Amino acid sequence: MEDIPDELIKLECSAELERAKLAGLAGDEYDDQWRRWRAAMEAVQAAIIAHAAATGAGPDEVAEAVKAVVRHTQEDPAVE
Repeated sequence: MEDIPDELIKLECSAELERAKLAGLAGDEYDDQWRRWRAAMEAVQAAIIAHAAATGAGPDEVAEAVKAVVRHTQEDPAVE
């Protein structure tokens, strides 16, 4: 797969940080944070679909490439 745009990497990292913030929350705090994480993931998915359409790559291929880059560049923020 060709180079992944920095914007996709930033969006994925942001979504992962929002997911990590779910740890230890309960009740309304969890629900609020889950909505923030879900919105971040929807932004990632929309960007992946747009990039796939623009490049002719499959969305799954783009998603896997983005996740691989993010996993390679940072440790899991949920594990501390």
